[in-house]
Amino acid sequence: MEPVGAAATRPQVETFHQIVVWPLQLMPSADGDARPPWERLIETDGPWCELQDDFPADAALYQERHYREFVAFLPHVRRFLYGERASGDRAVYGESPMRIFRRTDVAGLRLGLDGRAVPLDLTVVHVDLYFFYDVDVVILVVEVTGRDLPLADAQEILYRLGRAYPAGWDADGDALNCFRSVEWLDRDGRVLATSDDHDRARFMTAVCRRQSTALSAHWAWLLAPLSLDPCEAPPVAAYRQLEFHRMPILAFLALDDPRRLTRADAMRLAFASAPGAPDDLPYGADFLADFEAKHCWDRFHDPARRDGWNDTRLMCSRQAFVAVGDARRPFVVDPERGALAQFRHQFFLVGLIAHFHRAALLMLSDRLVGTMNRLDPRRRESVGRFRHDIRATLEVFLRFTHRYYFSEISDQAPLREIFQLWRGHLGTQRLYEELREEIGDMAGYLETDLLRRQAVTILQLTVVTLFSQIGMLATGFLGMNIFGWAEAETPTKIAIFLAALLPSALITFYTVLKARRLAVFLDSLANEKLDWKAKWRALGDVWKSGRTP
Repeated sequence: MEPVGAAATRPQVETFHQIVVWPLQLMPSADGDARPPWERLIETDGPWCELQDDFPADAALYQERHYREFVAFLPHVRRFLYGERASGDRAVYGESPMRIFRRTDVAGLRLGLDGRAVPLDLTVVHVDLYFFYDVDVVILVVEVTGRDLPLADAQEILYRLGRAYPAGWDADGDALNCFRSVEWLDRDGRVLATSDDHDRARFMTAVCRRQSTALSAHWAWLLAPLSLDPCEAPPVAAYRQLEFHRMPILAFLALDDPRRLTRADAMRLAFASAPGAPDDLPYGADFLADFEAKHCWDRFHDPARRDGWNDTRLMCSRQAFVAVGDARRPFVVDPERGALAQFRHQFFLVGLIAHFHRAALLMLSDRLVGTMNRLDPRRRESVGRFRHDIRATLEVFLRFTHRYYFSEISDQAPLREIFQLWRGHLGTQRLYEELREEIGDMAGYLETDLLRRQAVTILQLTVVTLFSQIGMLATGFLGMNIFGWAEAETPTKIAIFLAALLPSALITFYTVLKARRLAVFLDSLANEKLDWKAKWRALGDVWKSGRTP
């Protein structure tokens, strides 16, 4: 807890919203079920229900924030976000690129903070799962809200909420950078699940046995019946992490007086770093010298103005997107038409798209690594499987590029420029180029291998044809009338035909078997620089044992 005097000089957070956006990679079903995971999830009796339509079909129920959200995006992005709402025919492949599931049993979140006797209660607005066609990625979205929070408490929430597991423990056995306790609550305040970050033995055992981290109990419970362990009996879908234990977050803070927010505190919000003294920078001064240029969007930020100016500041880093506004301005806290509505319904979708792009690229990169690890060049079936997997990955990458990957999402300056800033911090374009080069190299290898095999086939056919001509010329010169069997009985003709067919087939197959060595001999025979001794030696090499040239 900070000193009372320091707390009095810092702004109060009148309205607080935080959205956790956690992308996960879906794994193939262990039982061979090829159905999409959302179809299996529908069949369960669990808490997840598909969100059929977030926008009501009745125009009388259609709210202005729905309209503002829809028109904020370019048409190709609308087809991605609302394609399933534009058509009721779900049997058409690709009509619904996104499936959303929601659980409504979780209504509250109780956080135990060190140095605070009374736990901090937040309201859970919604808990959603986002699935996507053709991309083995699921995104967990959790939105929580609170009111009248000290700035230090808001910073604690940004810093500690959204950790999949503890990064370590201190000498007393307390989990580092985690809450003392985390509890999901139902509408009546009953505890549904509790964190177990203090259970050091469980996390250590998971890494020792499976070379994989375990999830904190409250996050694993929230995702059920999806499971981190595919060996569990049997999960609807297995998943694994794509990045490290901190989940990306979005936050909205309406302050009673934003002018009292120091530069150091703004940096802590932007980086979702730990609370500290108001004037102490969270990192080195040189590292933060260009903070405003790299991490702030200040088109509507001017604390000195007093003429009814709705001062808002948007800050973005790899870990967090944070919007800060003045709680005294009705526009800032308006949930239908103001900055709060834009944060929850427009900037959230911008963040969802940005993190989905990165997650999909990481998933495809992981799939390429797995394909390479499974390749055994000594086994024909492994090589064949490798070709199949690479072609399948290339097809998924092409469909992802043309269906989901956008460089522009909106003509509105805030959304357009924040999206570019966000994907720049995430390194999405660089990752996309690297993945495209890797897949291009793989596709080039397959093309080269195909051409090589075709060249070998043509070589074999050429050699067989050349040596067959020797017999054809000899029999043609003799007129094919060496033996007078034209008047023989039919059984005799059949026997003679078979007697000639079998040796001819054996000679042909043997020629194919020695085609590469014979091709080397023919090449030596045609080489005028070689003497006859070398040419005869090349002929003898046809029957030598050893590796085929």
